[in-house]
Amino acid sequence: MATATTEVRSGKVVIRNVGLMLSGDIDRPVLEADTVVIDDGLITAVGRERDCDLEGPTTTIDARQTCLAPGLIDSHVHPVFGDWTPRQNQIGWIDSTLHGGVTTMISAGEVHLPGRPRDIVGLKALAITAQRAFQNFRPSGVKVLAGAPVIEQGMTEQDFADLAAAGVSLLGEVGLGSVKAGYEAAQMVAWARKHGIQSTIHTGGPSIPGSGLIDKDVVLEADADVIGHINGGHTALSEAHVCELCERSTRAIEIVHNGNERVALAAARAAIELKCPHRVILGTDGPAGSGVQPLGMLRLIAMLSSLGNLPAELVFCFATGNTARIRGLNSGLIEVGRAADLVFMDRAQHSAGPSLLESVQLGDIPGIGMVMIDGIVRCARSRNTPPAHEIPFIVD
Repeated sequence: MATATTEVRSGKVVIRNVGLMLSGDIDRPVLEADTVVIDDGLITAVGRERDCDLEGPTTTIDARQTCLAPGLIDSHVHPVFGDWTPRQNQIGWIDSTLHGGVTTMISAGEVHLPGRPRDIVGLKALAITAQRAFQNFRPSGVKVLAGAPVIEQGMTEQDFADLAAAGVSLLGEVGLGSVKAGYEAAQMVAWARKHGIQSTIHTGGPSIPGSGLIDKDVVLEADADVIGHINGGHTALSEAHVCELCERSTRAIEIVHNGNERVALAAARAAIELKCPHRVILGTDGPAGSGVQPLGMLRLIAMLSSLGNLPAELVFCFATGNTARIRGLNSGLIEVGRAADLVFMDRAQHSAGPSLLESVQLGDIPGIGMVMIDGIVRCARSRNTPPAHEIPFIVD
């Protein structure tokens, strides 16, 4: 299934009877609210039903006391074109990930394209093409922010100015190309930042042919905006070096599913101890050699919460509001003016946890009953999660 961005608007949508509302805001993860009103894809009201304008909706959804949360934002993916990944020769991976509650994906480089150009003209052309393609075409409605060039030696500031002028706003993982030295990376990261392009750096051992080890000293010297897969993708730096990065850098701490789980827990704990949980963002780093993981974000949330002994409502913020703020997105939070990218969840049937949050803290992934993007329902009960104990339904 694939859809363009120029579809009909949602009209007025009323979501009522919400049992638990997760805000995405790490400073206030749970809202005292049971109703959300949407108009043409944007949230216009959040609160108690008695205080909201419920008149004249195009659509009314009864949440049936399930949990409403911002749609998950995967901060680290490697798309190519459309809903196909040559890495695993699989079609429909983005649609399948929608069924895992993901409404936005952010490219860390279109590195899996067969014959990916490494000359400067070619890499710029690929980035602009990918940015345009995913801007114009959303697989199953999912917002894929793509067009992330992998920088190579020989690039000048003008190249970054050209990319920015063409609409490119991301860099692919620094270190996947020929730029691997800290001083080289620092210069190009600074040029990118000057022209409004956000950067991510590869952290850890090599992941694909042509990449290499990027150690803590290179990460610190490069000073990219996001410490990409700080827990390795797949091979991690030592826990001591990862904790040093958390302490010495002020940049975003990105933890991924396709990385070292022990180091992921160490990074999360370090962020909590350093009192900077707002810096933690989550991604899958997929598709990868280990495959496509439609439930990768939910599995990562459950792992960090259960084994890291972190409140589940806090970890959901890592995957929503934290990422939205660091990435500059108008989603990831349930608040007025934000895009109505939402996921309805409940505890999985027969989970030992009596509530959704308690079940996640026990290590179970939730069941998804519905996913909405820009106020439009994109999938009903997930075909990939375990069945939710309760699911919402559309009243009219």
